[in-house]
Amino acid sequence: MKLILKLLAGMAVGLLLGLYAPGPLLTLLLTFKGLFSQFIGFMIPLIIVFYIMSGIAALETGSGRMLGWTVGLAYASTILSGVLAFTAASALLPQWLGAAAAAPVAANKLAPLFKLEIKPLFDVMTALMLAFVFGLGIAATGAARLREIAEQGKDIVEKVLARVLVPLLPAYIACEFADMAAAGTAFATLKTFGVVLLMAIALHWLWLAVLYGASGALLGRNPLSLLRAMLPAYFTALGTMSSAATIPVALRSAGNMKVSPPVVNFVMPLCATIHLCGSTITLVSCATAVMLMTHGLDVPGWDVMLPFILLLGVTMVAAPGAPGGGVMSALGILSSVLGFPEASLALMIALYLAQDSFGTACNVAGDGVVALWVDRLVGRAPQPAGEAAAQRG
Repeated sequence: MKLILKLLAGMAVGLLLGLYAPGPLLTLLLTFKGLFSQFIGFMIPLIIVFYIMSGIAALETGSGRMLGWTVGLAYASTILSGVLAFTAASALLPQWLGAAAAAPVAANKLAPLFKLEIKPLFDVMTALMLAFVFGLGIAATGAARLREIAEQGKDIVEKVLARVLVPLLPAYIACEFADMAAAGTAFATLKTFGVVLLMAIALHWLWLAVLYGASGALLGRNPLSLLRAMLPAYFTALGTMSSAATIPVALRSAGNMKVSPPVVNFVMPLCATIHLCGSTITLVSCATAVMLMTHGLDVPGWDVMLPFILLLGVTMVAAPGAPGGGVMSALGILSSVLGFPEASLALMIALYLAQDSFGTACNVAGDGVVALWVDRLVGRAPQPAGEAAAQRG
């Protein structure tokens, strides 16, 4: 919640600076914005490589059948939620945004002091393929050294995110809004923010209603009782903005739905990493809105958006369990698949962070449905040999 307040403060400060600051100060702000944007672009492939590699390498534990069902159900939920989001956003947002959609933007006459190009080590698709090859290789061969490298690389990237990228995001957003205010487009952009955020939150609730309603009907359970059991986890996620930090409450809530303890202990921590239906709804909705708001970007058809959603479901595995992690992981495919320029990526960060707590809460509440189905389809998870022996003793 502190990050959201800082983000809002950054927007306000940026608007004031863009309207009233002298030219030299705005030039400095534009210089910082350009450098920070280059640094983000450099970090994106590293986030994808180390987080996905580490995540896939860790999927060797537990029953193969239970693992397969958990990953398959989580991925299906993520993809279908993205399809729902694009269907609604592409149908409703052009009407709601009206004249603000794709209005020509006046060019800002100010320019940064200098530009520094920081090239990433590899592009996004190369990073994805590298992460899959080595992640699956580590899981298959048990390569201890490569596993250690993946974990240590993930730790380093996580520290960069926690200590550099995320703390500086409000300043970056402030610079972007100062640039838009100087160009005369900031207030038109802000008018659309509320509409887009309300639609994303409404879609979160709609998707949870679909998940619990359909699951309750097919499994012979009361969907309201199931949803009520997950409410403590939902509201905890609203406050923490982190699926990882909500795991203890999510475990208890899933247990209250009468899911067997071995399944709860296996599925809920795993889904905190791989099941991001709420984040996907937000990213697809906000991406559609940003394309409508940006002159020169057209909302594509399903031939482009469906591959984007499929890739997004994979890339979400790389989302760090921290506020803003989902959008940071998605920036690469937003630019490579949808062609987002720097200014549009900054808008995506602002929109995503403004509702990150609701997206995380949807993720966590949706995890309970995955646990319900895995419990029905597979049953009890196998215990590690040492633990089983200890219980027999």
